[in-house]
Formats: sequence, structure tokens, C-alpha cells
Amino acid sequence: MRKLIEGFLNFRASALPEYARRFQWLAEVGQNPRAAVVACCDSRVDPQMIFSAGPGDLFIVRNVANLIPPYQPNSDYHGTSAALEFAVRQLRVGDIIVMGHTHCGGVKALMAAGEDDGDFIGHWMSIAKSVRGKAQDVSEAEREVIRLTITNLLTFPWIKAAVEAGGLRLHGCLFDVADADLLLLNQATGQFKSVQEGVEGIPL
Repeated sequence: MRKLIEGFLNFRASALPEYARRFQWLAEVGQNPRAAVVACCDSRVDPQMIFSAGPGDLFIVRNVANLIPPYQPNSDYHGTSAALEFAVRQLRVGDIIVMGHTHCGGVKALMAAGEDDGDFIGHWMSIAKSVRGKAQDVSEAEREVIRLTITNLLTFPWIKAAVEAGGLRLHGCLFDVADADLLLLNQATGQFKSVQEGVEGIPL
């Protein structure tokens, strides 16, 4: 904890002067993020750093393996779905970005189902159980989970309606941890391509 406090004090001394007015403005006016990012809670993957975003730019939803469950309103606790609802219906973000990553522990657990499901992880990852029948290995499964999450997003009626009306766009991408590269999903072809090679055919 001491190291984190030292980091905060360093932020106050070095970075805050640049962002002080922005924080004051955000406090007074409220947030108006340009996009919502559904990302894994893996400590190696920081959407704000990866996209060079500042305070108030991104509404970030993080969970194990960047999953979205299908739309199923009931009396259970739905933290991820509640965050999505706030982003889409209250903040009216224009884009939802599903960002997976390589070497994902959640996806590894999915592909090794039954070995050590834990108290919660196994049940959570069962959202993506269909992936096991489509993917041959973890690398392929990481990509398939992104495709599945986009499919599940469209089961939410207010997301589907916003997409059909043209007010909301859905995107998929994969962050390669080892190479620090970003691969975008071309939803027309279903393939991932590094942004360094161009983004033709991918709606931005």
C-alpha cells in the first residue's frame, strides 16, 4: 500500500497540474465519455493507457475475460449489465469496445473446465461455454470470446435498438500483451488484424 500511496503523491506533484482544470470541469459538469470499453480485469491490460485516454474519456467495465452475459433481468446481481445500462441509457456512449487480450487466465480456465472452477470463476466463465466447441486452443478461444461478447451485447434490447438506429457502434479488439499490439475485429470477415497494418473495412 505504501508504494501505491507514493504513486498517488507523485501523481499529485507531476500529473495533476496538467489535469487539474479538467477534473474540476468533470466534477461540475459530469462525465460524457466518448466510448464504453468492456475489458478484462487482468493487471497487464489497462485500457486508459492503451488508448492514451485521459480523465472522463472512457467508461470502463472490467471483469474476468471481458465477458457480457446475455440479457436476463432478474433478482440476481448484475454488475456488468448494470454498468452497460448506465453507459448506454444514461451516458449515451457512441461506441462499445470489447477488448480481450492474449494470455487470458479466464479463458485458460474456460478451456480447462473442471480442473479448478473455484467458487465463482467457473460459473462466470460458463457464459462462454459454447466457445469450447468452436476453439481448438486458448489463443483461438480468446478471439472467440470477443465475438461471443458482441453477440451477447445485441441481446440487450436497448443496445440493439441503438445500434439499429445508428447511434451506437460495437467493436471488438484484442490486445497482444507480449507485442503490445492491438488487433481489431473486422465484423464482416470475422478476422482480427493489427491496427499497424491498417483498418480498412473496420468501422471506426
